[in-house]
Amino acid sequence: MDVSRYPKATPEYRATQLLRRYGVDLVLDVGANNGGYSTMLRRNGYRGRIVSFEPVREPFTHLRVKAAHDPLWTVMPFAIGDVEGTVEIHVAGNQAASSSVLGMLPRHAEAVPSSQYIASERVPQRTLNSLWPEVVSQGDRVFLKLDVQGGEKQALVGAGERLSQCVGVQLEISFLPLYEGGMLYREALDWVGEWGFTPAYVLPGFTDPRTGQMYQCDVVSFRE
Repeated sequence: MDVSRYPKATPEYRATQLLRRYGVDLVLDVGANNGGYSTMLRRNGYRGRIVSFEPVREPFTHLRVKAAHDPLWTVMPFAIGDVEGTVEIHVAGNQAASSSVLGMLPRHAEAVPSSQYIASERVPQRTLNSLWPEVVSQGDRVFLKLDVQGGEKQALVGAGERLSQCVGVQLEISFLPLYEGGMLYREALDWVGEWGFTPAYVLPGFTDPRTGQMYQCDVVSFRE
């Protein structure tokens, strides 16, 4: 058993506070990996519904185990993108944290050699637009979290007008190219602004351990 102070000073706690402030009662956790993000939300006091999407077989198995005893946490084995169908996803060596439908660029692999692709899987892909009636009820205050390793633009395109029904979004954005065709920070922030969201908080992300340079961060944005 680990005993520690309630982490009110952590970035994760402060980001979760924003969910309470804006009355979020449904989180769409896209790119859930093994459930770390949703577990963090629960640890920091979020008690609403969660729907997690993770297509890679091994992390999905762990995700399903974590969610099994939480009646408000649903998991689905889908990639989220801009078209419906089946896609090939490259599986990374670092417990699928860097797995992506896009090719990985040398900068990423050189910074963290364990993130290099070691396998591939054919997985079902859905769009948020098509999934929406299955997972969202009328009146839900939806927060969309996207962590899909360079595929954020495709997921946003696949959401379409459903973005107008979200009260907030969290995007992993890249400052430098890490995946082939991945969206960079200027385009990502413009996209957020065009849909009426204002950045409210920034969470540090992937940093090159050799140099200390941050390559990615998460930007949490809400409608004012």
